[in-house]
Amino acid sequence: MKIYNTLTKKKEEFVPLEEGKVKMYVCGPTVYNFIHIGNARPMIVFDTVRRYMEYKGYDVNYVSNFTDVDDKIIAKAIEEGVSAEEISKRYIAECKKDMADMNVKPATTHPLATQEIDGMIDMIQTLIEKGFAYEVNGTVYFRVKNFKEYGKLSHKNLEDLQSGFRSIQVSGENQKEDPLDFVLWKPKKDGEPFWVSPWGEGRPGWHIECSVMSKKYLGEEIDIHAGGEDLVFPHHENEIAQSECCNGKQFARYWMHNAFLNIDNRKMSKSLGNFFTVREIGEKYDLQVLRFFMLNAHYRSPLNFSAELMEASSNALERIVTCVEQLKHYLEKAEGNEYLEAETALVKEVEALVEKYEEAMEDDFNTADAIAAIFEIVKLANTNTDAESTKAFVQFLFDKIVGLSDILGLIVNKKEEVLDEEVEKLIEERQAARKAKDFAKADEIRDKLADMGIILKDTREGVQWKRA
Repeated sequence: MKIYNTLTKKKEEFVPLEEGKVKMYVCGPTVYNFIHIGNARPMIVFDTVRRYMEYKGYDVNYVSNFTDVDDKIIAKAIEEGVSAEEISKRYIAECKKDMADMNVKPATTHPLATQEIDGMIDMIQTLIEKGFAYEVNGTVYFRVKNFKEYGKLSHKNLEDLQSGFRSIQVSGENQKEDPLDFVLWKPKKDGEPFWVSPWGEGRPGWHIECSVMSKKYLGEEIDIHAGGEDLVFPHHENEIAQSECCNGKQFARYWMHNAFLNIDNRKMSKSLGNFFTVREIGEKYDLQVLRFFMLNAHYRSPLNFSAELMEASSNALERIVTCVEQLKHYLEKAEGNEYLEAETALVKEVEALVEKYEEAMEDDFNTADAIAAIFEIVKLANTNTDAESTKAFVQFLFDKIVGLSDILGLIVNKKEEVLDEEVEKLIEERQAARKAKDFAKADEIRDKLADMGIILKDTREGVQWKRA
């Protein structure tokens, strides 16, 4: 299995620290509002990485935090006249709902920043004792120049960074020893939540959280650290500096970053009016369509979101679902527990396509090519199954399509919904009207069902239906 490592700028063979186990940390959202579709991309991408690792037999310890203390949360709390805790609790619950609707599995652990403050204070104290941090008037800074490898993840030159920082120095920054130094702890402001520390009442800087939570729940060294490419600098760069200076060990072996998401070829922003939350998209589409759309491109490629591309994704996903429904229909009456000769040859073709799927996933998680392999199996199923196919063959195809889709977190085997009595009665009335050759009445009932969101399909094997 090859993974593109941001640290080395090349694909590398994945070798876990401990055989059969994967320690994986993914930076989670700051919870001050509904998550937007930019937040959704890393959630979907790295959930899929986790699912594939589990499919390959790894025991994955997957940690993803919620930042529940932050300037934006505090601003929202002041705006609404409630506590910061109330805001963060509300939007953590809403985020978890959206994640469930996108079929993103809950993390092994979802730590909260506010519950890990003691660990942050301990790490900051260690950094001060080791000479990597210093305190000025209640603010603690990390001494960047003392970490000689600073810039190794973002591949930025320290001198260039320094000259850039000097030109944009802001008020209050002159107490730093160096413009590059970043905040580990800051004093409280009026009306803000705070914690007691050796440097006075205050709260942690943003970067320290993930270093502490990763260490607590995964250990001093981890296999994979992941997030959006906007986090490479300064967030992940600063995490490396803090963790490696505190622990004296390499922090993470592999760094994975997904590319940006644009809206109609423009950067998403509220000022441009092209800002969409996952909840808003969910009002127009099943969020499985959003997941399919995200996975139909390589995670390191920039992705352009548009209504046209979502419609195309909806139609493409429907092709897989329809194939699975047809196979389920054949399974109801199919017989024969052994393949026919022609089916045996087709099974080998499918097994070759499964290999193609796995090769795509093992080449830096190329989900687009993996989906293409699923569509080839769907095409084979559509052209080579009918009411005469053996149960063994139909079941094999059903299991492969559903199983490979499931690894990607795509639910293509829709659970049967119980029709309410009125709908069942209307379907029976339509069947009776057709039998009596009263086609006008049959059409009238079909239209009524369509208005209720029930789509009928007449086949040789009887009436099939689905919700629109």
